[in-house]
Amino acid sequence: MAILQLIEPEVKDLGGFVARRSLPYPHRQMVGPFIFFDHVGPSVLPPHKGIDVRPHPHINLATVTYLFEGALIHRDSLGTVQEIQQGAVNWMTSGKGIVHSERSPDIDRQKEATIHGIQTWVALPVEYEETDPSFTHYPAETLPTWEENGALIKLIAGVAHSYTSPVKVFSPILYLDVVLSANAHFTIPIGYSERAVYSVTEGLSINEQPLEPYRLAILKPDDEIKVSATAAARCIVIGGEPLGTRYKWWNFVSSRPERIEQAKADWRNNHFATVSDETEFIPLPEVTIEANAF
Repeated sequence: MAILQLIEPEVKDLGGFVARRSLPYPHRQMVGPFIFFDHVGPSVLPPHKGIDVRPHPHINLATVTYLFEGALIHRDSLGTVQEIQQGAVNWMTSGKGIVHSERSPDIDRQKEATIHGIQTWVALPVEYEETDPSFTHYPAETLPTWEENGALIKLIAGVAHSYTSPVKVFSPILYLDVVLSANAHFTIPIGYSERAVYSVTEGLSINEQPLEPYRLAILKPDDEIKVSATAAARCIVIGGEPLGTRYKWWNFVSSRPERIEQAKADWRNNHFATVSDETEFIPLPEVTIEANAF
């Protein structure tokens, strides 16, 4: 069996759109540096409605937004205003602290619009946890894309085969978006201690073992893994090298629990920088709650 563990995500209603959360999981905190994995949508937003994730803080991690469909406007405390559309990457390194919001563009609110994509958080190595915050947008056309046996593969981040993504990372990482036609197949790169496949659709198999849709399959290390499709299908591949234990509370991640406490106090006491043109914010929860998608 190529699959070590099969994770069925918890479905979250995030106020008008649905997210399937696979990481963190009770018996699997991370896959490589990935500590948070949400499959958002597909959700249809009616006219005059949209996604409104109010300003909220992060520390000691990077957020990675990747859309299959739809668009979002990112704003942060560095002064960034950036629209992301399908196939592009928004990589935000929170480092010692950043605040951001994600909202539907005004033009999308005038009509029915679909939002569909993947939101991940990547933990930072200890030596980079307190780096200066930054944000970089990578247009879709800058990401390496190639075809393998009927599978169209896009390298979102990291290194795979002979390709290297331009996305700046802080530790070895693997992040692929793969669209397969009927009877297509591809081989997952080896060389990473931890790897996993998420089935965005039905029709997928791992080494001939069928994989239900909306499942995160944790793979055996070093095994040759072939993903195949019986019909048009899509999957996400993640992986990388483990970074050690991380503590997570709300939107805060760190290797040090005392750093989480400091971040809680800083947000409660308005010590984080603010986001221009935003008057709202998400208050510090009274008790531990789920993190925000986006």
